[in-house]
Amino acid sequence: MPTKNPGTGTGNPAAPQEPLAPPLFILYLEGPAYAHTLRQLTLWTHHVLLPVYGREVTSASPWCARWWEHPEAIAQLHGLWLAWGDLTGPGSPLTGPAMWHRDYMSPVMATLRDPQGPFAGCKPGMHRGKETPVVDVVDPFAPPPA
Repeated sequence: MPTKNPGTGTGNPAAPQEPLAPPLFILYLEGPAYAHTLRQLTLWTHHVLLPVYGREVTSASPWCARWWEHPEAIAQLHGLWLAWGDLTGPGSPLTGPAMWHRDYMSPVMATLRDPQGPFAGCKPGMHRGKETPVVDVVDPFAPPPA
């Protein structure tokens, strides 16, 4: 008699379980997947990161209250969140939280809060989007037009 494959509820013979795919980096996502991931990141940022690590905002250490409107901040915070899950979740090493602080949290927060960082033009109560550097040609090495 065939055995049940745990987790599938089928009567098929037991097959090796494929590991869950790691989460995709947020910059590769779009549509509902992007929106869902950004919401999860926002909840973590607002309920874990900022209450514990969100130091006072000054001109020397800016923060934007609308950080999600800064693509660099989204990318940096998403990487920080992924590392958090890897180094502080079930099965992580006992030294994981210390490694997360040293290798991820401190450098990312220093980059985000740098006076020349993504929030450079923002002040408490005032968001200013960063201007993207201008490039002369979007794809200068593309084949010539036919």
